[in-house]
Order: sequence, then C-alpha cells, then structure tokens
Amino acid sequence: MRIEVRIVIGKMLVKTSTGKTVSETATALHAAVQANQFGVMQVHNLKETMVKKGVEFERECLIFEVCQPQQAKKVLDQNMSVSTALPCRISIYEEGGKTILASLRPTILLGMFDSPQLEGIAKEVEDTIVKIMTETASG
Repeated sequence: MRIEVRIVIGKMLVKTSTGKTVSETATALHAAVQANQFGVMQVHNLKETMVKKGVEFERECLIFEVCQPQQAKKVLDQNMSVSTALPCRISIYEEGGKTILASLRPTILLGMFDSPQLEGIAKEVEDTIVKIMTETASG
C-alpha cells in the first residue's frame, strides 16, 4: 500500500491530512516528535477543555506544544521577546472526514520580531516541523 502525503505550505500555515483517526495521529505525532529530537511539552484537548467550561464543542482537536530546547535557547539568547511565540504548536483536528495536521510556520512567526539573524534557526525548525508532520501522516 502506497501512502502519499501532501504538505501544503501557505503564507502562515503548514498543513496536511491523513486517513488516521485523531487518536492514531496523536500517537504517531508523539513518536515523530521524539524521533526528531523535539519534545512534547503539553497537549491541549480543546473539546475536553471547552466542555469542562460549559461550552458545547463536538469536534476533536488536540494542540501539541513541541520544542527543541537547544534551538529555543539560541533564539532566546538573541531576543527574549520571541518567548511570546514559543513553543511551536501542531494541531490535530477533524475536518471533512479527514484528520488534519496544521502548524504556524516558524519562519513567519519569527519574521514578526525584526530579528533577521534568527532566520536560519527558524528555517531549521520549520523544516523539522514539516518532517515531523510528514512522518506522522504517513507512518
């Protein structure tokens, strides 16, 4: 069986879909994050949180906060205000009968901080996020 993963990189988002369930995708994402020397800092279950707050919300949505500490340190050593955009997030949600993985592009986020010296680090992080998402969707 051949699995084709198409990553769409738009102006702000990196996005792909998979035939896996949200739960299967979450398990695969944990593994891909670790395999790429990132760590999962937190997972937010949006549906669960909304229901606890008395808001009806039927769709599944998990938001993973992921980080590569050495890269984060390099960025923060040069510009602490970038901490407002950390850690990176990868969302998993259902849409149109598919499971979607989506993330804001680190290169775009860092571009908002007027720190051109950080472009290389942002590109490395973005490339790894894309790799993590590709491995998660296909693996």
